[in-house]
Amino acid sequence: MSQVFLKRAQGALHLGFLVAVTVSLACSLAMQAGHADVPIAADAMSVQPLEAGDAAPYFTVRDTEDEAFVFDPSALERPAIFIAFRGGWCPYCNLHLSELRHVLPELKDMNIDVYFLSGDRPDQLIASLQPETKEDVEKLDYILLSDADASAAIAFGTAFRAPPRVSEWLDKKGRDYAGSSVDRHGVLPVPSIFAIGTDGKIAYAYTNPDYKVRLSPDELMDVAKSL
Repeated sequence: MSQVFLKRAQGALHLGFLVAVTVSLACSLAMQAGHADVPIAADAMSVQPLEAGDAAPYFTVRDTEDEAFVFDPSALERPAIFIAFRGGWCPYCNLHLSELRHVLPELKDMNIDVYFLSGDRPDQLIASLQPETKEDVEKLDYILLSDADASAAIAFGTAFRAPPRVSEWLDKKGRDYAGSSVDRHGVLPVPSIFAIGTDGKIAYAYTNPDYKVRLSPDELMDVAKSL
């Protein structure tokens, strides 16, 4: 009887250990990924974005060469600004990217790393842009990153379910959005800007459910000067 009891006790301890490790790992991943524990919002108005003072999330996206780009807020040597937009197919996103050409050189001179997060797949990051925007992006060497799996949007708390009219509009316009966050997961990011200090914390956060309204270049410069 004692041996049977001992085996049962050992089994219970082993099971308890596995459960503890699993819970610990899940909590760790949720902490690393910011708001990864928050469900994808039903619509743009319902997102729960990270705010100033929150720890910046750890996430992995892809660059234009389809290579992994890992963002680790604990290893920052310079402040970083992430500018998230819906995709190169979005007219308002194109306009905003072009407007930022007026301040991007100054931001770089201030030793601030600026990254643009798009829902497009890697090979469409530049190809999907409007010709004039593409010219600005290539001339000023914008760093475009693909968040086609929505990992960054989920981590920042800006991911929401794309309404059917988005894919219907893209199909009607003949846009190549295969492999994008809309195509793969039916997810879009609320256009947003997150400024992150070398302490790994979010110093400034801007999100607006109205995709037609974006932070102006002058306002972005004010944010940069405060970092």
